[in-house]
Amino acid sequence: MKTTNYIFRSLIALAILLNACGEPQETKNSGEHHDEEPDMVELTEAQFKAAGIQTGVVDMRTISGTISASGLLDVPPQSKVSISAPMGGFVKSTDLLQGSRVEKGQLVAVMQHPDYIQMQQDYLQNVSQLEFLEAEYERQEQLSKENVNATKSLQQAKANYNSTKAAVEGLRAKLQMLNINTATLEKGSIQSTINLYAPISGYVTKVNTNIGAFVNPTDVLLEIVNTEHLHAELTIFEKDVPLLKIGQRVLFTLANENRQRIATVHLIGREISTDRSVQVHCHIGKEDREMIPGMYLKAVVETDSARVTAVPEEAIVNFGGKKFIFIESGEGHGKEEDAKEKHAGEKGMHHFKMIEVTTGESELGYAEVILPGGFDPDSRIVIKGAFSLLAKMKNSEEEGGHAH
Repeated sequence: MKTTNYIFRSLIALAILLNACGEPQETKNSGEHHDEEPDMVELTEAQFKAAGIQTGVVDMRTISGTISASGLLDVPPQSKVSISAPMGGFVKSTDLLQGSRVEKGQLVAVMQHPDYIQMQQDYLQNVSQLEFLEAEYERQEQLSKENVNATKSLQQAKANYNSTKAAVEGLRAKLQMLNINTATLEKGSIQSTINLYAPISGYVTKVNTNIGAFVNPTDVLLEIVNTEHLHAELTIFEKDVPLLKIGQRVLFTLANENRQRIATVHLIGREISTDRSVQVHCHIGKEDREMIPGMYLKAVVETDSARVTAVPEEAIVNFGGKKFIFIESGEGHGKEEDAKEKHAGEKGMHHFKMIEVTTGESELGYAEVILPGGFDPDSRIVIKGAFSLLAKMKNSEEEGGHAH
């Protein structure tokens, strides 16, 4: 009898023990089921406030498509001048330095060489000879009319006159290139130097000579650039050329600078280079003396605008090579009551679900998003604090627990 009672008491104790162990196991299994949602994160009220979470809705915004490009500042051919000496000679004087401002017609250098004097002498001699030959030609022509002289004499006089006349005209043109006034020269004033003048207004960008240096006609003494007509020369790849149109706005920044400037597409190249790109000529809206030809730049060309679904850029997070946004849990299907029922008893808790999106163009802090099918446009999305939620989720995953 005692043995029977002992066995009976032992069975009761074992049943109580199993029952006690069964409840934690069920709770544990329930917790594991709850953790099977890795795209969910929940915050307490204190965590919610500390993270500065703000929510909003997906907007419809007009965003311009853009083309990224690189390039440099340049000037048209008529705004960039290389100054050389028409004839070889020695530099007698020049007081210009790189960066100097010059005006059109300003004296930029003085040259000297014995050949300049010799050319003027040749001109004067030929002018004097021309007067004699012209008189002789007229005399022979008159004699020919009277049948006094031979035809050969008239022809010879004519040839001598025309030859000397051509020499005078040629020397006059050369002297004009040397900026020597032939009218003054014919009065007997021979000059030993020639002056070089600036053909345009602008800034000296190169000085390739010095006092006493001998320069040939092929040598560039100075280079002057008129920066009033600076333009941006962009390199656009072949695949983006069909999107280009004359008049499109271009936003560009210079190297090592954050200031954004505006230009307009003016000309689109018609030849594709070996690297499969074309050159696009853009006019700059406002002159800026800080800009110098040859400066590198980065630009975006605004293409046609479109009205798209968009969210603030800070609402988008990158994770695992993909892009996501967070929505308040339970609202993704527009069933706020289900969310309240699901989290009954969790008063003060905030639940968020991470969903994958595809992004498009961005502008003024907003980015286009392509949302998954079935997304409720009335869903509340996290527009500020998304990175905090992502960090909370990552930490919870590393700890192997639920995102509390």
